[in-house]
Amino acid sequence: MIGFQTDKQKRLFYSFDLEEHVPQNHLLRGIDRFLDLSDLRQHLAEFYSHTGRPSIAPELMIRMLIIGYSFGIRSERRLCEEVHLNLAYRWFCRLGLEDTVPDHSSFSKNRHGRFRDSDAFRHLFETVLRRCMSEGLVGGEGFAVDASIVKADANRLRSMSSDEFIDWGNPVTSPRAVREYLIALDENNPTGTLPKSISPTDPAARLTGAPGGPAFYAYSTNYLIDLKAGIIVDAEATPAYRTDEVNSTKTMVERVEDRFDMKPERLVGDTAYGTASMLDWMVNDKGIAPHVPVWDKTERDDGTLSRSDFQWNAKANEYRCPEGHALRSNWRPLKNPRSYITKADTIIYRSSQPDCAGCLMKDRCCPNTPFRKIARSIHESARDVARDIAKTAAYQQSRKDRKKVEMLFAHMKRILKLDRLRLRGLSGAQDEFLLAATAQNLRRMAKWLAPIAQGGELIPA
Repeated sequence: MIGFQTDKQKRLFYSFDLEEHVPQNHLLRGIDRFLDLSDLRQHLAEFYSHTGRPSIAPELMIRMLIIGYSFGIRSERRLCEEVHLNLAYRWFCRLGLEDTVPDHSSFSKNRHGRFRDSDAFRHLFETVLRRCMSEGLVGGEGFAVDASIVKADANRLRSMSSDEFIDWGNPVTSPRAVREYLIALDENNPTGTLPKSISPTDPAARLTGAPGGPAFYAYSTNYLIDLKAGIIVDAEATPAYRTDEVNSTKTMVERVEDRFDMKPERLVGDTAYGTASMLDWMVNDKGIAPHVPVWDKTERDDGTLSRSDFQWNAKANEYRCPEGHALRSNWRPLKNPRSYITKADTIIYRSSQPDCAGCLMKDRCCPNTPFRKIARSIHESARDVARDIAKTAAYQQSRKDRKKVEMLFAHMKRILKLDRLRLRGLSGAQDEFLLAATAQNLRRMAKWLAPIAQGGELIPA
């Protein structure tokens, strides 16, 4: 028999406990176990007034942001609606059934104000990282570094050439991203080449076509991860430009060493991090073993001899060709010694033209020039260290371990839905990337360490 829903008088009192209605295997229970915001209020104290109406608790706003970045809720307006409706979200935010959810505009006010001025998101990220370290998820022996391009909130169709005059308008009334860009220009006074195209909406973003397809404005998120459990130990936002991405590695490694007294024995990366200057920094400045392919453009594929076919003699400071002839940087003594270092930080070694003229291997060595030239980097010794490491079994394992950082980027874009930025400017990109890295570390701890209730794995929502 079909049942009926009775229309009885409504109850005047209800006994309701949120704790009983949140599943024991919910992901937020694991995150809540490892999230410690006890010192957040002290960190932000000087950025709040001592008088006036009480503000929204900063712990509440941080918890709401963690929910948004952990479950891919990109809109702050929708985040407020979800927290209002979802019992698990209310439980995590310490909100009762009758408590009011903050308005979405409160996030913009605090994010662009006291949160950014106090570097609160960096403080939150490092607090979570310390918990990862105390739980034994960070080994410190090996790090991996990589970068991933994320679209900026800028339209390519509105781009302007850097050669033409750009009227930025009144700096006081300009958008925040434009003000930050102009301040950075005044402080840094760049002398390098400007990008060919600039977005008036987000001038710090770079136009790139690296992923293939039509070009778009973007930023790069740079991750430095520990290889033991794939925990992110630092994150840095840069314009989508390879040089900036590589240089951010130095910033992250030195910051981790300074704040956590932790320096890896090996650093794993792709070929972009195998430049001569970068390898020299790893080997000679930091004492880190570079598990990185060497950026080498000297190998030839036209049948002629490559540089590897020539023998280097460090004592004599010369190369020897397969026929035994010398290649030197100077063939005669000079009254005023020269360094012979070019603008590309290389030294050119040349053979003797008479030696090459009668050589039987000239057609295979320098068929189109009267003598052979070899450019040797001033950091060649560090490159040789990387070449020797590349022959070891540990290097082959490092190539497999490097996939852990690529998996984090895939997780960030597909699960956390961070494939396009909502905030503009380099500081906005930094905020988003730090919150995403914080959410990924919290999820990793929750899934690896939280006790799973009887009946299955942690459920995401």
